[in-house]
Amino acid sequence: MYDLHAHMLPAIDDGAGDLEAALQMAQIAVDDGITHLACTPHIYPGLFDNTHEGIKSAVARFSVELEQANIPLTLGYGADIQVQPELVQDLREGKLPTVNRSRYFLYEPPHHVPLPHFTRQIFDVVAAGYVPIVTHPERLSWIEDHYDEFIEAAKSGAWMQLTSGSLTGRFGPNARYWSERMLEDGIVHLLATDAHNTSSRPPLLAEGAEAAARFVGREEADRLVMERPQAAWNDADPGTVSRPPGFDAEGNYQGSQKKGFWKKLFG
Repeated sequence: MYDLHAHMLPAIDDGAGDLEAALQMAQIAVDDGITHLACTPHIYPGLFDNTHEGIKSAVARFSVELEQANIPLTLGYGADIQVQPELVQDLREGKLPTVNRSRYFLYEPPHHVPLPHFTRQIFDVVAAGYVPIVTHPERLSWIEDHYDEFIEAAKSGAWMQLTSGSLTGRFGPNARYWSERMLEDGIVHLLATDAHNTSSRPPLLAEGAEAAARFVGREEADRLVMERPQAAWNDADPGTVSRPPGFDAEGNYQGSQKKGFWKKLFG
């Protein structure tokens, strides 16, 4: 499995506090079946002032530590990027890292304040040749009143990424509800762990895939943690990647796939 969103680098943001914790997280990921993991610390000016070069160097050092600890985890990197005024320009200039140097990047909306002109910003970055992966929309406090904007973002070319633990209830009933709703509406492209530690937010992806399979079936659940994240890792043209069930082969949104109560009861 491929995990494109994890805060595993030691002492660089609010993720792993030190090397020991980072190595423990890496072992948990490997034991869970994760083979490739993108280290994606926050870039949040004024709070986490990480840079592309700083993240790249930290990943190189951590890769050496993994090898010495005999933990077979292949690392890439990116960043959990807060919305910034010069987003497209900073991506083009390499100031902001994309996932594994691809056209895909993690796009983190604010948790508690609706993002003005959200769909317009999505359109702008897609028009510039990038694929924004919208991180954990199900956990945003404002999703209920703005849900249609996330459907529009997906229709415009954004990829939606749910947190694995949201589907298992790790983030409470609201996050679980919106995760299930987005799966049933057929707009979810991938799952990721958004891991921060070994206890409350561990790097566990298999449990999310298992929960997702109850809504979208085993084949699509596998795409959420293998085929699509691997495609992003390898910088595949998004037009060549299988689409979520809410879209037809040409990328047109066909509407909800939800079967609701009866699927939950018998699926």
